[in-house]
Amino acid sequence: MSERNLLVLVELVGGEPDDSAYELASEARKLAGGGTVAAALIGSGVGEAAQTLTAWFDRIHVYDDPQLAQPDGEAAAELLTTLVERDRPWATLVPHTNNGMDAAPVLAVKTGCPLVADCLSLEAADDGLKAVRTVYGGKVHARVSVRDAGQGLMATVRPGSCTTAEAPGAGGEIVTETVPADLVPHRRFVETIAPEAGAVDLTQAEILVAVGRGIEEEENLEIVQSLAEALGAEVACSRPVVDKNWLPKNHQVGTSGVTVKPKIYIAVGISGSFQHMGGLKGGGFIAAINKDPAAPIFNVADVGIVGDLFDIVPLLEEKVRELKG
Repeated sequence: MSERNLLVLVELVGGEPDDSAYELASEARKLAGGGTVAAALIGSGVGEAAQTLTAWFDRIHVYDDPQLAQPDGEAAAELLTTLVERDRPWATLVPHTNNGMDAAPVLAVKTGCPLVADCLSLEAADDGLKAVRTVYGGKVHARVSVRDAGQGLMATVRPGSCTTAEAPGAGGEIVTETVPADLVPHRRFVETIAPEAGAVDLTQAEILVAVGRGIEEEENLEIVQSLAEALGAEVACSRPVVDKNWLPKNHQVGTSGVTVKPKIYIAVGISGSFQHMGGLKGGGFIAAINKDPAAPIFNVADVGIVGDLFDIVPLLEEKVRELKG
């Protein structure tokens, strides 16, 4: 593979690099083929964050200014246009977040880079970039490709869809970039609305107990929730459970839900469609309970139990509580 230089837009959460920064750094390394991987860090008082990123990137372009304290996709696009046009990376990777989705289309138009949005995976090709992305609300995976016409390429990548490798210890160089004095955001920050207390964040869970249409009725969710409590796990679900309004959308795992990387994933009454499995990354341990021996979930499960979940789940909970004393 020939060497390629890539640029990654780093997302900050609470003043620290989001997990997507490390995911995209790892993905960029695979695409680079020995080329350099740089980061763009935009914010206010980001010196500590920049230092953290030196273990992951060869170069960190820092835009540090009080007027950049709040995420602003429009401002990010303005700043990165100058950087991309100057350095012309082979590809620019942007996290598919609210801010990333805001910045990427503007940046693509300004720089003339073809953009592929909401990618689940990326692959370098001789003449450009190949990607897998979802269409029709996550019902279909589309394989798309874009050709490099010399302007560079661009992709937004769904957080959680890439595996984070070990930090390469790159010893990256920190480059302080100039923030134009006339950079005046056209938007006015009002407030950040935090998630409700107790709101679930499946992306951070190490153990998930996921339930599908096999649970049959909403009142039957209790046995799955009880197992999750015994394991110290969060409850996730497949799309049919959300469609029936039995669990809120933020519990849905899949290409039209969230992408997760738990250490242990217990699938209860889930058939294992590719739309659901597309949201499960990271190579964790998968256990499946399903009464259909031909269910696709058994093709990917490390342990499969064929049987009635209403018999097996309470027994499993009993054994878990017994072992935990």
